[in-house]
Amino acid sequence: MSLSKFSKIRELSNGEIANTILKLEKELFTLQFRKATRQSFKSHEIKLTKHKLAQLKTLLTSRLKLAEKTIGNVL
Repeated sequence: MSLSKFSKIRELSNGEIANTILKLEKELFTLQFRKATRQSFKSHEIKLTKHKLAQLKTLLTSRLKLAEKTIGNVL
């Protein structure tokens, strides 16, 4: 599991980003649960998952703000 380039993330549609965010949140929950119950897991995956999640949420938020701004200018 490696970090993907931000240019590849920017190519995704808003729907794909939302689905990926949900998937990563479930994965992060699973990793944190495994940590809490002392099951085996790769500790670096928590950091990578949080980083990917932050990138996706940042991109989605900026897109939504831009869309609100353009709609506000039209009205």
